[in-house]
Amino acid sequence: MKVKEIMSRHGLPSDSNPFPFYKNSHFLVKFAASFLLFGIACRLLFSDSVMFSSSPVLTPPLPSSQPSSIALIPTEEEPEQEQQQDSADPMDLSITQMSHSSPKEKCDLFAGEWVPDPSGPNYTNRSCLHIQEHQNCMRNGRPDSGYLYWRWKPSGCDLPKFNPRKFLKLMRNKSLAFIGDSISRNHVQSLLCILSQVNQVERAVEVYSDKEDKSKRWLFQSHNFTLSVIWAPFLIKADIFEDNNGVSSKETHLHLDKLDLKWAEQYDSFDYAVIAGGKWFLKTAVYLENDEVAGCHYCPGLNLTELGMDFAYRKALSLALDFASKHRAVMFLRTTTPDHFENGEWFSGGTCNRTVPFGEGEVDVGELDRAMRGIELEEFDKAAAAAAVVGSGENVGLKLLDTTRLSLLRPDGHPGAYMQFQPFAKDKDAKVQNDCLHWCLPGPIDSWNDLVMEMISNGGLYR
Repeated sequence: MKVKEIMSRHGLPSDSNPFPFYKNSHFLVKFAASFLLFGIACRLLFSDSVMFSSSPVLTPPLPSSQPSSIALIPTEEEPEQEQQQDSADPMDLSITQMSHSSPKEKCDLFAGEWVPDPSGPNYTNRSCLHIQEHQNCMRNGRPDSGYLYWRWKPSGCDLPKFNPRKFLKLMRNKSLAFIGDSISRNHVQSLLCILSQVNQVERAVEVYSDKEDKSKRWLFQSHNFTLSVIWAPFLIKADIFEDNNGVSSKETHLHLDKLDLKWAEQYDSFDYAVIAGGKWFLKTAVYLENDEVAGCHYCPGLNLTELGMDFAYRKALSLALDFASKHRAVMFLRTTTPDHFENGEWFSGGTCNRTVPFGEGEVDVGELDRAMRGIELEEFDKAAAAAAVVGSGENVGLKLLDTTRLSLLRPDGHPGAYMQFQPFAKDKDAKVQNDCLHWCLPGPIDSWNDLVMEMISNGGLYR
């Protein structure tokens, strides 16, 4: 399947005068209005049941870009705040402060906009040791830093910034795993960076790494919290025949009826898991069921039935979600991550040079991502409904982490050419490969962890 670029961008129209004013009025109307206002004023002055509050809403200007040589300094909390947080009950952490909804109403965390945030990220490229070099945009020489000063604001409620202390209290004696491909690795590295920034919070100790350095496990000893990332790009069993540079010697063989045991065999040890499929399903692959070839995706010359990647993706998600619904861990299904290649793809000179987020209405989800997200939502709903029938009538074990739309609005958050160190140091017009899929650290992906923490701490308020 060839990825089509259908990302039309149109500016939002603005109304020059949405609130017309009326200049003509009758004397009697004025007199009546004055009398009414006088009566209201008297009532307010003499009533002891009315409280006044003034809460002006100020939109701070976006800070000017800082040179890449300047390291941002993480903010330390005040000692009084630390003492209050440490004395709180670890399991009594309802963090969301609903601004427009009552506690009984649901807030859609995934509908909203990116708003300026002068406070910046929780960590810096210098203060975190867990950033992979390809996502270390500031170190690699990215000249702008405005992309660091935005936060995700849901339309119907407030989304608090990630609080490392509260998160570790929630995770005491628990285990959290991220299962998927390199975007899942990007995600867990963001979480590690956030958790490593407060002096009183312990550092993560790496206790396991596979020989390819793709699956890892860390322990936060004083909280007995285990954090893992498990490399399982298809979620199902896959025989992959390619080298470390991604060069294939043979088509991938996908077993559509067998889970990848790297995560399935240890799933019972997890309390929470964030899983995601993704772009690996676009690769040429032969599909097997009951160890028999059933068809393929994009395999000219093999004389096999073309089933399409959507067929395999649906099978994989159905199998994984059905499995998860029968176990105790809470599983978050993260939806597909859109890329932002323009003027080509990753292999044909595509770039991503934007420096500010899209506004609502300026971009639409591409055909491929719309199809993948549609499959994700359908399979999630099926699994959630089935789990509710056999359970208590309420789905508590499956959660949807719907990051597609909010990620689509951040074309400015990718490494781009700065996946390499100082790519234009020798030639400012050099043609270099761009990464417009993964995210800079720090960057927009940090907001994904704000969402995860809120959904864990809020006791099932969200879908």
